[in-house]
Amino acid sequence: MTKGKIIGILSNLIQIKVLDSVKQNEICFVEKGSQRLMAEVIKINGAIAFAQLFEAGTGLQAGDEVSFTGELLEVSLGPGLLSKNFDGLQNDLEAMPGSFIKTGQRSPALDLSQSHKFSPLANVGNTLMAGSIIGEVPEKALKHKIMLPFKFKGAYKLLEVAHAGVYKLDDCIAKVEGEDGRVHEITMVQKWPVKWPIKVYKEKSRPSDIFQTGLRVIDTLNPITEGGTAYIPGAFGTGKTVLQQAIAKNNRADVVILVACGERANEVVEIFHSFPELEDLATGGKLKDKTTIVCNTSNMPVAAREASVYVGMTMAEYYRCMGYKVLLLADSTSRWAQALREMSNRMEELPGTDAFPVELPAVIANFYGRAGITKMADNRRGSVTFLGTVSPAGGNFKEPVTESTSKVARCFYALSQKRADAKRYPAIDPLGSYSRYLDYEEFQQFSEKHIEKDWIKKVNKAKTLLSKGIEARDQISILGDDSVPLDYHLDFWKSELIDFAFIQQDSFDAIDMNSSLERQSFQLNRVLEVCDRSYEFEDFSAVSQHYKKLINLFKQMNYSDFNSEDFKKFNQQIEDEFKAEQIPAS
Repeated sequence: MTKGKIIGILSNLIQIKVLDSVKQNEICFVEKGSQRLMAEVIKINGAIAFAQLFEAGTGLQAGDEVSFTGELLEVSLGPGLLSKNFDGLQNDLEAMPGSFIKTGQRSPALDLSQSHKFSPLANVGNTLMAGSIIGEVPEKALKHKIMLPFKFKGAYKLLEVAHAGVYKLDDCIAKVEGEDGRVHEITMVQKWPVKWPIKVYKEKSRPSDIFQTGLRVIDTLNPITEGGTAYIPGAFGTGKTVLQQAIAKNNRADVVILVACGERANEVVEIFHSFPELEDLATGGKLKDKTTIVCNTSNMPVAAREASVYVGMTMAEYYRCMGYKVLLLADSTSRWAQALREMSNRMEELPGTDAFPVELPAVIANFYGRAGITKMADNRRGSVTFLGTVSPAGGNFKEPVTESTSKVARCFYALSQKRADAKRYPAIDPLGSYSRYLDYEEFQQFSEKHIEKDWIKKVNKAKTLLSKGIEARDQISILGDDSVPLDYHLDFWKSELIDFAFIQQDSFDAIDMNSSLERQSFQLNRVLEVCDRSYEFEDFSAVSQHYKKLINLFKQMNYSDFNSEDFKKFNQQIEDEFKAEQIPAS
């Protein structure tokens, strides 16, 4: 084992005089009395290694001994990950005694003594590759696939496989023989370096199917696909965290992984307390049963922020290899980027824009590139859909983290301070946001087949009406109600109808908080139908009165179950209302 000694300390950056060879990203431990502080090598300059501490280094001094492990930062992958609360280094927080994490404190990610019911799926004599399924165990509502470890290279022959029964995680459940004749014992747990993408899939395809969030401003106006990427920038108080939690509650994914990389402790505690009580709309069970939380609060060392996002992504890729749909939420990637900036500055590297590392765009691009939809050798498909938030200082979307993210994420959900102040939630700006998936031929084919014909044309039409309404509002604000043609008021109120009746949703209402794709299709068609009708009004006040009535009826319909008696009643009242005002088209 390679040894070294500390020769310099700058906050959580330590310089180590190495007595033998070490490698980039190798894990080391600083021996301080009975404590072992974990660190990662981030730069090597001859016989000097720079390492970032993952925990507070109070009390360290020059001359303290360092032991290098020869391993990279890895996570344990196996049954039991769901419903767990981890820190940025995959320590099980619930297994730690006391209310505070002590320096050097560790807890295993998985309880190796825990037993699981194993069922073999492969037969003796089968040829296996990395990622091939050997068997499965029940994990909450899922079937957790036990796969040949991802680190295995080449083909392996299955020599033995355990019979159906109850086994501990570290029991041998299979033996395989490699091409070199070596025999390997397989358990239910494997390890993988968090900064290496898991690439045991056969192909990675372009996303096409919509990832339903239940939010109309996303699913209809700016959709994200299964295996897609999106980010949510917004100033403080615009609802980034609330929006992410709403998506976590409403989605139809098989697995949800929440990563808090530097969030305030009260927000993380709220997640811990609220999620166990929430119902999973996809299965009818508890949302907690399919959720894993990786927690790293803002008062934890900055290095753990970087580790937490990679830990979350690696676990997401693991479940994707099983063939599941995974939703990965990271809040907020700006804190992760700030951690990179701090470490870069402490190493006195050449700074980029706003003192962020020069390689920041490449780091963000590589991370977002790990999401996607994949197909394994046996044709099972899985996906990782990634949605991150960004916290631009002062709401400046031109700052480096936001700009770098916008180049790689396919969806952009701009949270508007004006909409938040006006209590128009979700506070997503429908026109300032975009989805590049609307231009994907694969998504266009999906929408034509599974939503309705000419769906994207209708979406663009709604956006055009919203844009015209904003222009009309500005003219009315400048010139006054009486000084503009009546058409300006019609354009303005049509956009208000789309906003109030379609875009806005009540997250406190069990019905309105989650809108199915079928319902969204009906509602968009209904709103556009109303906007297409020809009307004759005496003055602008009559326009206002008429549309306010329609908005109220649409809002009441939004609170009614789809196609229920109340829903049909309000729909009929809408029909009666605009029939009374309608005139024949000239």
